[in-house]
Amino acid sequence: MNATDTYKTLSFPSEEILFKEKNSKFFGYAFPVTSEEEIKNHLDVLRKKHHGAVHFCYAYQIGTDKIQFRANDDGEPSNSAGAPIYGQIQSFGITNILVVVVRFFGGVKLGVGGLISAYKTSAQMALEASEIIEKTIDIHYIVAFDYKNMNKVMRVIKEKNLQIISQNMKETCEIEIATRKKNAEIIFDIFTTLFEIDIKLKD
Repeated sequence: MNATDTYKTLSFPSEEILFKEKNSKFFGYAFPVTSEEEIKNHLDVLRKKHHGAVHFCYAYQIGTDKIQFRANDDGEPSNSAGAPIYGQIQSFGITNILVVVVRFFGGVKLGVGGLISAYKTSAQMALEASEIIEKTIDIHYIVAFDYKNMNKVMRVIKEKNLQIISQNMKETCEIEIATRKKNAEIIFDIFTTLFEIDIKLKD
């Protein structure tokens, strides 16, 4: 469990950065992501843009409590590319992030030490060219109630400054609300004590 209910991520994709080492060119990119599908799309776009490149090395991390991560060397010697890129993600303390470094080989071998240094520097430059923001970890609930209890529910939402994500107003009403993780238990308890109102975690 996180002791905090905030995390750091990117506000939008970084600018393209270029790092040169012994005629090899390393293009670095950082993207905010929340799914593996988004990651695949970004990689597809970069492969089309840099179709002459030899290696598309990357690392990503998704999630706050349950972390998903991967480091990919894409044909470079083991742990010489993906791991140093992922090391920079950890160093900056960010999540929901993809960092890609595209390498054009310049004819001179850099050796494992040179590769580690080049990929680390490229990832660092891409992240330094990004705007890093802090976001709250939100918990989503579904509140279900009869229309006659609408005022009761809306009063809590207003008093506790809850975010309404979606609402379905029929004979039985359903509202999806979001609250900061640190307030989630209190909000759940408030709705639980209200008569004729059901609350459950959103799946």
